[in-house]
Amino acid sequence: MNHKDSPASTCPIARSLSVLGDTWSMLILRDANSGLTRFDQFRKSLGIAPTMLTKRLDTLTEEKLLEKRRYSERPPRDEYVLTEAGRDYWPVLFAIAAWGRKHRGDGKLMWFKDAETGTDVRPIVIDAETGAEIGKRELQVVLPK
Repeated sequence: MNHKDSPASTCPIARSLSVLGDTWSMLILRDANSGLTRFDQFRKSLGIAPTMLTKRLDTLTEEKLLEKRRYSERPPRDEYVLTEAGRDYWPVLFAIAAWGRKHRGDGKLMWFKDAETGTDVRPIVIDAETGAEIGKRELQVVLPK
């Protein structure tokens, strides 16, 4: 979907999904936020075909979620480093993980622990203005004029 030509072009969810709505992109950003930066690291972690990985890394770079940096001239090798936009996606992934744990939680699942305290991470999404948990109060959708 091209968000600029879409009837949903005013919807930030639709705009975000046009870039990040596929599984591979989200998992690449998960791995990048976990410290992976190199093509072979992503390929090994994800088991993704090299052509698919190249396509996704190119898109994430074009959309400025990752920045491509050369780390070797001979042979030429690049790494993919998170930008601010890529780092800002980390909490979104945790919200998705919380939903998955609640609604797709059968079987063994990995846990996320706070590195400092060792406690389980249990994310919630709140409104910064009111402190209210999103999903616990009715919200209004306001279209631009």
